[in-house]
Amino acid sequence: MTIRITPLLLLMLAAGVAVAQDSPGELTKVRERELERVRERISELKQSMDRSAEVRDRLTGELQDIEISISEQRMRIKDIEREQRFTQNRKKALDKDLTERKAHLDAESGELAAQVRAAYMSGSQEKIKLLLSQRDPATLGRLMAYYRYLNDYRADNIAAVMVEIERLDELRSQIAAEEARLAGLAKSRYTELSRLNGAQEERKVLLASLRKKINSEGQEVDRLAAQENDLTRLIAELTSILSDYPISSEEPFSKHRGRLTWPVAGTLVHDYGQPRVGGKIKWNGVVLAAPRGREVRAVYHGRIAFADWLAGMGLLVIVDHGEGYMTLYGYNETILKNTGDWVAPGDVIATVGDSGGQQQSGVYFELRRGTKPVDPGQWVTRRPGG
Repeated sequence: MTIRITPLLLLMLAAGVAVAQDSPGELTKVRERELERVRERISELKQSMDRSAEVRDRLTGELQDIEISISEQRMRIKDIEREQRFTQNRKKALDKDLTERKAHLDAESGELAAQVRAAYMSGSQEKIKLLLSQRDPATLGRLMAYYRYLNDYRADNIAAVMVEIERLDELRSQIAAEEARLAGLAKSRYTELSRLNGAQEERKVLLASLRKKINSEGQEVDRLAAQENDLTRLIAELTSILSDYPISSEEPFSKHRGRLTWPVAGTLVHDYGQPRVGGKIKWNGVVLAAPRGREVRAVYHGRIAFADWLAGMGLLVIVDHGEGYMTLYGYNETILKNTGDWVAPGDVIATVGDSGGQQQSGVYFELRRGTKPVDPGQWVTRRPGG
């Protein structure tokens, strides 16, 4: 793949040569600073687009705020549920350890009880009796040694029993702590779910207001056209910003035409080129209906160029694959990657949702070369998991 040499790239190369003489760590810091500047430029672009969209439509800005809030709440709930599973597994392990320790304590206690009974049956003057028994000195010596070993064994058994009792007390304390933690996590999850339900109700009300506002076909066409212009502008600006940071992989993206895997297992509800809103506008990508929360995966190597909310697309991830090719993944419930992250084929980048004001959960998938949409059906042919 041909790499375009730009002044910024030359500056980065020169800086890399200079810092490489000092330490590899310095070169890493330079790259991190460059990446942070790219993120800042993309963030400024996003803020500019948000201001423009809000001038056109205040309700769209409110929808963005609510849907981002819903996404964050869902992420918090997933984190809590993940922690609950970890804590439950830990408690199960502690419960198992407690059961085994109890069995061991019972065995140790049984042996100690048998020794105590034997000592009691032989009388309390065992050692004196042995000394006065007038036995042969050699035999007496052996018996005294056995007696001493028996006493040492009893002492060891008593110590072992005490250790097991202490360990049982410690385990019971740990189990009680885990139970309290589980109760706290359950309470936190309930709180987040309540907030999530409230946000979803707000979203329903807001969507009803939006539908009322665009109840005529002409307004809907204008709104979709404006959103398409925003997306085209975003991709053009991203291409410009990222032009100094070329993508390199084992094989160019263009070599994989017809060999890529769909980003999610779903049902096709809208296909590329199909008319929408009375035929005045066409679909530039495909919409795959899928259950909420299902994993959305990158179709090929690349770098996350955009990971944020955009009008009409909801929570959107754009992956730059090089050679001017980008793939778009919209309508997501949550985004699991950040701008600048590298991804490989099959990496999970988001989860299925209905953001962007959609009526059902699914994924919008689009492929572009430059700013022009390309039929993804000619590139992506494999079913997920196939």
